[in-house]
Amino acid sequence: MMEITILATVCAFLVVIFLGPITIPTLKRFKFGQSIREEGPQSHMKKAGTPTMGGIMFIIAIVVTTMVVSRKMTGTLWVVLLTTAGYGVIGLLDDGLKIVRRRNLGLRAYQKLIGQITFAFILAYFAYNSKDIGSTIHIPFTDVYFDLGIWYIPFIIFFIVGTTNAVNLTDGLDGLASSITLIVGVFFAVVTYLIGTDNESIGSLSIFCGALVGSLLGFLKYNSYPAQVFMGDTGSLALGGAISAIAVLLKMPLIVVIVGGIYVMETLSVIIQVTSFKLTGKRVFKMSPLHHHFEQIGWHETKVVAWFSILTAIFCLIGFLAISF
Repeated sequence: MMEITILATVCAFLVVIFLGPITIPTLKRFKFGQSIREEGPQSHMKKAGTPTMGGIMFIIAIVVTTMVVSRKMTGTLWVVLLTTAGYGVIGLLDDGLKIVRRRNLGLRAYQKLIGQITFAFILAYFAYNSKDIGSTIHIPFTDVYFDLGIWYIPFIIFFIVGTTNAVNLTDGLDGLASSITLIVGVFFAVVTYLIGTDNESIGSLSIFCGALVGSLLGFLKYNSYPAQVFMGDTGSLALGGAISAIAVLLKMPLIVVIVGGIYVMETLSVIIQVTSFKLTGKRVFKMSPLHHHFEQIGWHETKVVAWFSILTAIFCLIGFLAISF
Protein backbone atom coordinates (compact mmCIF):
# COMPACT_ATOMS: atom_id res chain seq x y z
CA MET A 1 0.00 0.00 0.00
CA MET A 2 2.90 2.37 0.70
CA GLU A 3 4.07 2.19 -2.93
CA ILE A 4 0.57 3.01 -4.19
CA THR A 5 0.25 5.92 -1.76
CA ILE A 6 3.58 7.36 -2.92
CA LEU A 7 2.49 6.87 -6.54
CA ALA A 8 -0.75 8.76 -5.80
CA THR A 9 1.24 11.59 -4.22
CA VAL A 10 3.55 11.96 -7.21
CA CYS A 11 0.74 11.65 -9.77
CA ALA A 12 -1.46 14.25 -8.05
CA PHE A 13 1.52 16.61 -7.82
CA LEU A 14 2.21 16.27 -11.56
CA VAL A 15 -1.46 16.74 -12.47
CA VAL A 16 -1.61 20.09 -10.63
CA ILE A 17 1.73 21.21 -12.09
CA PHE A 18 0.34 20.41 -15.54
CA LEU A 19 -3.01 22.11 -14.91
CA GLY A 20 -1.49 25.36 -13.59
CA PRO A 21 -0.36 26.85 -16.94
CA ILE A 22 -3.76 26.00 -18.41
CA THR A 23 -6.08 26.95 -15.54
CA ILE A 24 -4.51 30.23 -14.36
CA PRO A 25 -4.48 31.97 -17.79
CA THR A 26 -8.04 30.74 -18.36
CA LEU A 27 -9.22 32.25 -15.06
CA LYS A 28 -7.50 35.52 -16.02
CA ARG A 29 -9.08 35.50 -19.46
CA PHE A 30 -12.56 35.20 -18.01
CA LYS A 31 -11.71 37.82 -15.35
CA PHE A 32 -12.32 35.41 -12.46
CA GLY A 33 -10.47 37.70 -10.07
CA GLN A 34 -10.65 37.85 -6.27
CA SER A 35 -12.58 40.66 -4.59
CA ILE A 36 -10.87 41.95 -1.44
CA ARG A 37 -12.87 42.96 1.65
CA GLU A 38 -12.56 46.69 2.29
CA GLU A 39 -12.40 46.04 6.05
CA GLY A 40 -9.46 43.66 5.57
CA PRO A 41 -5.75 44.56 5.75
CA GLN A 42 -4.91 47.42 3.40
CA SER A 43 -1.82 45.54 2.24
CA HIS A 44 -4.13 42.99 0.64
CA MET A 45 -5.75 45.52 -1.69
CA LYS A 46 -2.95 44.98 -4.21
CA LYS A 47 -4.11 41.36 -4.49
CA ALA A 48 -7.46 42.39 -5.98
CA GLY A 49 -7.95 40.76 -9.33
CA THR A 50 -5.69 37.77 -8.62
CA PRO A 51 -7.38 34.74 -10.19
CA THR A 52 -9.47 32.74 -7.74
CA MET A 53 -11.24 29.36 -7.87
CA GLY A 54 -7.81 27.73 -8.25
CA GLY A 55 -8.99 24.96 -5.93
CA ILE A 56 -10.44 23.39 -9.06
CA MET A 57 -6.92 22.24 -9.90
CA PHE A 58 -6.31 20.17 -6.80
CA ILE A 59 -9.90 18.88 -6.66
CA ILE A 60 -9.47 17.47 -10.18
CA ALA A 61 -6.06 16.05 -9.24
CA ILE A 62 -7.39 14.38 -6.09
CA VAL A 63 -10.43 12.82 -7.76
CA VAL A 64 -8.68 11.66 -10.94
CA THR A 65 -5.57 10.34 -9.16
CA THR A 66 -7.54 8.46 -6.52
CA MET A 67 -9.77 6.79 -9.10
CA VAL A 68 -6.91 5.91 -11.47
CA VAL A 69 -4.34 4.73 -8.93
CA SER A 70 -6.69 2.73 -6.68
CA ARG A 71 -6.80 -0.96 -7.49
CA LYS A 72 -10.30 -1.11 -6.06
CA MET A 73 -12.66 1.77 -5.32
CA THR A 74 -14.00 1.01 -1.84
CA GLY A 75 -17.08 2.60 -0.29
CA THR A 76 -14.87 4.79 1.90
CA LEU A 77 -13.06 6.14 -1.15
CA TRP A 78 -16.31 6.93 -2.93
CA VAL A 79 -17.77 8.78 0.05
CA VAL A 80 -14.59 10.76 0.79
CA LEU A 81 -14.42 11.83 -2.87
CA LEU A 82 -18.11 12.76 -2.83
CA THR A 83 -17.64 14.87 0.30
CA THR A 84 -14.57 16.63 -1.08
CA ALA A 85 -16.12 17.32 -4.48
CA GLY A 86 -19.51 18.21 -2.97
CA TYR A 87 -18.07 20.88 -0.72
CA GLY A 88 -15.95 22.04 -3.65
CA VAL A 89 -19.12 22.57 -5.70
CA ILE A 90 -20.65 24.65 -2.88
CA GLY A 91 -17.51 26.78 -2.87
CA LEU A 92 -17.54 27.02 -6.66
CA LEU A 93 -21.08 28.41 -6.61
CA ASP A 94 -20.09 30.86 -3.87
CA ASP A 95 -17.01 32.05 -5.78
CA GLY A 96 -18.97 32.28 -9.02
CA LEU A 97 -21.59 34.56 -7.49
CA LYS A 98 -18.89 36.79 -5.99
CA ILE A 99 -17.36 37.20 -9.42
CA VAL A 100 -20.69 37.91 -11.11
CA ARG A 101 -21.63 40.48 -8.46
CA ARG A 102 -18.13 41.99 -8.40
CA ARG A 103 -18.15 42.03 -4.61
CA ASN A 104 -17.13 39.76 -1.75
CA LEU A 105 -20.64 38.35 -1.31
CA GLY A 106 -21.61 34.99 -2.77
CA LEU A 107 -24.16 32.46 -1.54
CA ARG A 108 -26.27 33.50 1.42
CA ALA A 109 -25.31 31.92 4.73
CA TYR A 110 -28.41 29.70 4.86
CA GLN A 111 -27.80 28.49 1.30
CA LYS A 112 -24.25 27.46 2.16
CA LEU A 113 -25.44 25.80 5.34
CA ILE A 114 -28.09 23.74 3.57
CA GLY A 115 -25.52 22.43 1.09
CA GLN A 116 -22.96 21.72 3.81
CA ILE A 117 -25.44 19.88 6.01
CA THR A 118 -26.61 17.80 3.04
CA PHE A 119 -23.17 16.43 2.21
CA ALA A 120 -22.32 16.09 5.92
CA PHE A 121 -25.47 13.99 6.42
CA ILE A 122 -24.52 11.67 3.53
CA LEU A 123 -21.10 11.04 5.08
CA ALA A 124 -22.51 10.65 8.62
CA TYR A 125 -25.21 8.23 7.42
CA PHE A 126 -22.62 6.16 5.53
CA ALA A 127 -20.32 5.99 8.55
CA TYR A 128 -23.16 5.17 10.95
CA ASN A 129 -24.25 2.20 8.82
CA SER A 130 -20.74 0.95 8.11
CA LYS A 131 -19.67 -2.21 9.92
CA ASP A 132 -16.14 -0.78 10.20
CA ILE A 133 -17.21 2.54 11.72
CA GLY A 134 -20.65 2.56 13.34
CA SER A 135 -21.47 5.15 15.99
CA THR A 136 -18.21 5.08 17.95
CA ILE A 137 -15.45 7.70 18.08
CA HIS A 138 -11.95 7.46 19.51
CA ILE A 139 -11.09 9.52 22.60
CA PRO A 140 -7.56 10.96 22.13
CA PHE A 141 -4.81 9.82 24.55
CA THR A 142 -6.84 6.77 25.57
CA ASP A 143 -7.76 3.34 24.23
CA VAL A 144 -11.43 4.23 24.64
CA TYR A 145 -13.96 4.29 21.79
CA PHE A 146 -17.11 6.06 22.93
CA ASP A 147 -20.46 5.05 21.46
CA LEU A 148 -22.59 8.10 20.67
CA GLY A 149 -25.61 6.03 19.71
CA ILE A 150 -28.44 8.08 18.20
CA TRP A 151 -26.44 11.27 18.75
CA TYR A 152 -23.75 10.14 16.32
CA ILE A 153 -25.24 11.58 13.12
CA PRO A 154 -26.04 15.08 14.51
CA PHE A 155 -22.62 15.21 16.19
CA ILE A 156 -20.80 14.25 12.98
CA ILE A 157 -22.82 16.77 10.95
CA PHE A 158 -21.87 19.49 13.44
CA PHE A 159 -18.22 18.38 13.31
CA ILE A 160 -18.03 18.34 9.50
CA VAL A 161 -19.73 21.71 9.02
CA GLY A 162 -17.64 23.25 11.79
CA THR A 163 -14.35 21.86 10.47
CA THR A 164 -15.09 22.91 6.91
CA ASN A 165 -15.84 26.48 7.91
CA ALA A 166 -12.76 26.56 10.16
CA VAL A 167 -10.56 25.66 7.18
CA ASN A 168 -12.37 28.31 5.17
CA LEU A 169 -11.52 30.95 7.80
CA THR A 170 -7.87 29.89 7.69
CA ASP A 171 -7.63 30.63 3.97
CA GLY A 172 -6.61 34.29 4.21
CA LEU A 173 -2.91 34.47 3.33
CA ASP A 174 -0.90 33.20 0.36
CA GLY A 175 -0.19 29.53 0.96
CA LEU A 176 -1.59 29.43 4.50
CA ALA A 177 -4.49 26.97 4.17
CA SER A 178 -2.50 24.96 1.60
CA SER A 179 0.54 24.57 3.86
CA ILE A 180 -1.39 23.72 7.02
CA THR A 181 -3.68 21.23 5.30
CA LEU A 182 -0.68 19.67 3.54
CA ILE A 183 0.90 18.90 6.93
CA VAL A 184 -2.38 17.59 8.35
CA GLY A 185 -2.73 15.48 5.19
CA VAL A 186 0.69 13.91 5.79
CA PHE A 187 -0.39 13.09 9.34
CA PHE A 188 -3.50 11.30 8.12
CA ALA A 189 -1.56 9.54 5.35
CA VAL A 190 0.72 7.99 7.98
CA VAL A 191 -2.20 7.12 10.27
CA THR A 192 -4.29 5.50 7.52
CA TYR A 193 -1.28 3.47 6.39
CA LEU A 194 -0.46 2.22 9.89
CA ILE A 195 -4.06 1.49 10.88
CA GLY A 196 -5.17 0.15 7.52
CA THR A 197 -2.63 -2.63 7.10
CA ASP A 198 -5.27 -5.20 8.08
CA ASN A 199 -8.30 -3.27 6.89
CA GLU A 200 -8.71 -2.72 3.14
CA SER A 201 -11.44 -0.13 3.62
CA ILE A 202 -9.32 2.07 5.91
CA GLY A 203 -6.07 1.30 4.11
CA SER A 204 -7.49 2.58 0.82
CA LEU A 205 -7.85 6.02 2.44
CA SER A 206 -4.06 6.34 2.43
CA ILE A 207 -4.28 6.61 -1.37
CA PHE A 208 -6.68 9.52 -1.04
CA CYS A 209 -4.40 11.13 1.57
CA GLY A 210 -1.44 10.72 -0.78
CA ALA A 211 -3.38 12.39 -3.59
CA LEU A 212 -4.37 15.21 -1.21
CA VAL A 213 -0.76 15.80 -0.15
CA GLY A 214 0.62 15.63 -3.69
CA SER A 215 -1.98 17.98 -5.11
CA LEU A 216 -1.31 20.58 -2.40
CA LEU A 217 2.43 20.31 -2.97
CA GLY A 218 1.78 21.12 -6.61
CA PHE A 219 -0.69 23.88 -5.78
CA LEU A 220 1.82 25.62 -3.52
CA LYS A 221 3.95 26.30 -6.61
CA TYR A 222 1.22 28.69 -7.70
CA ASN A 223 -0.28 29.66 -4.34
CA SER A 224 2.79 30.50 -2.22
CA TYR A 225 3.72 34.16 -1.78
CA PRO A 226 3.21 36.05 -4.01
CA ALA A 227 0.25 33.94 -5.11
CA GLN A 228 -0.45 33.54 -8.80
CA VAL A 229 -3.84 32.08 -7.95
CA PHE A 230 -6.09 31.73 -4.90
CA MET A 231 -7.93 28.53 -4.06
CA GLY A 232 -11.12 30.45 -3.25
CA ASP A 233 -14.01 28.94 -1.34
CA THR A 234 -13.90 26.27 -4.05
CA GLY A 235 -10.66 25.00 -2.59
CA SER A 236 -10.98 25.82 1.11
CA LEU A 237 -14.39 24.18 1.49
CA ALA A 238 -13.17 21.12 -0.45
CA LEU A 239 -10.14 20.83 1.85
CA GLY A 240 -12.35 21.13 4.91
CA GLY A 241 -14.60 18.42 3.54
CA ALA A 242 -11.61 16.18 2.81
CA ILE A 243 -10.01 16.51 6.25
CA SER A 244 -13.29 16.06 8.14
CA ALA A 245 -14.23 13.05 5.99
CA ILE A 246 -10.92 11.30 6.65
CA ALA A 247 -11.26 11.90 10.40
CA VAL A 248 -14.83 10.58 10.48
CA LEU A 249 -13.98 7.46 8.49
CA LEU A 250 -11.08 6.77 10.87
CA LYS A 251 -13.44 7.22 13.85
CA MET A 252 -11.17 10.08 14.96
CA PRO A 253 -13.07 13.37 14.62
CA LEU A 254 -11.69 14.63 17.95
CA ILE A 255 -8.10 14.31 16.73
CA VAL A 256 -8.75 17.22 14.36
CA VAL A 257 -8.99 19.51 17.39
CA ILE A 258 -5.33 18.63 18.03
CA VAL A 259 -3.72 18.34 14.60
CA GLY A 260 -5.91 21.11 13.24
CA GLY A 261 -5.07 23.38 16.15
CA ILE A 262 -4.56 26.33 13.81
CA TYR A 263 -8.07 25.85 12.41
CA VAL A 264 -9.39 25.93 15.97
CA MET A 265 -7.39 29.03 16.90
CA GLU A 266 -8.55 30.88 13.79
CA THR A 267 -12.18 30.07 14.54
CA LEU A 268 -11.93 30.96 18.23
CA SER A 269 -10.32 34.30 17.36
CA VAL A 270 -13.38 35.23 15.30
CA ILE A 271 -15.81 34.06 18.00
CA ILE A 272 -13.91 35.95 20.72
CA GLN A 273 -13.62 39.08 18.61
CA VAL A 274 -17.30 39.21 17.71
CA THR A 275 -18.48 38.36 21.23
CA SER A 276 -16.18 40.90 22.87
CA PHE A 277 -17.19 43.68 20.50
CA LYS A 278 -20.91 43.02 20.94
CA LEU A 279 -20.71 42.81 24.74
CA THR A 280 -18.12 45.52 25.50
CA GLY A 281 -17.60 47.45 22.29
CA LYS A 282 -13.90 46.52 22.45
CA ARG A 283 -11.81 44.22 20.25
CA VAL A 284 -9.47 41.61 21.72
CA PHE A 285 -7.45 41.27 18.51
CA LYS A 286 -6.36 44.02 16.14
CA MET A 287 -8.17 42.06 13.44
CA SER A 288 -9.61 38.59 13.04
CA PRO A 289 -9.16 35.83 11.96
CA LEU A 290 -5.94 35.37 13.93
CA HIS A 291 -3.55 35.50 10.95
CA HIS A 292 -4.64 39.09 10.28
CA HIS A 293 -3.87 40.05 13.89
CA PHE A 294 -0.24 39.06 13.39
CA GLU A 295 -0.13 40.99 10.13
CA GLN A 296 -1.43 44.07 11.93
CA ILE A 297 1.32 43.88 14.56
CA GLY A 298 3.98 43.89 11.83
CA TRP A 299 4.54 40.29 10.77
CA HIS A 300 4.95 39.71 7.04
CA GLU A 301 2.47 37.13 5.78
CA THR A 302 5.29 34.71 4.89
CA LYS A 303 6.35 34.76 8.54
CA VAL A 304 2.78 34.05 9.66
CA VAL A 305 2.53 31.11 7.23
CA ALA A 306 5.89 29.75 8.39
CA TRP A 307 5.05 29.91 12.10
CA PHE A 308 1.54 28.54 11.67
CA SER A 309 3.00 25.66 9.64
CA ILE A 310 5.61 24.96 12.32
CA LEU A 311 2.90 24.90 14.97
CA THR A 312 0.83 22.52 12.84
CA ALA A 313 3.79 20.15 12.53
CA ILE A 314 4.13 20.17 16.33
CA PHE A 315 0.39 19.63 16.78
CA CYS A 316 0.59 16.63 14.42
CA LEU A 317 3.45 15.11 16.44
CA ILE A 318 1.26 15.46 19.53
CA GLY A 319 -1.52 13.88 17.49
CA PHE A 320 0.56 10.72 17.00
CA LEU A 321 0.90 10.49 20.80
CA ALA A 322 -2.89 10.77 21.11
CA ILE A 323 -3.55 7.69 18.97
CA SER A 324 -3.40 4.08 20.08
CA PHE A 325 -1.84 2.16 17.18
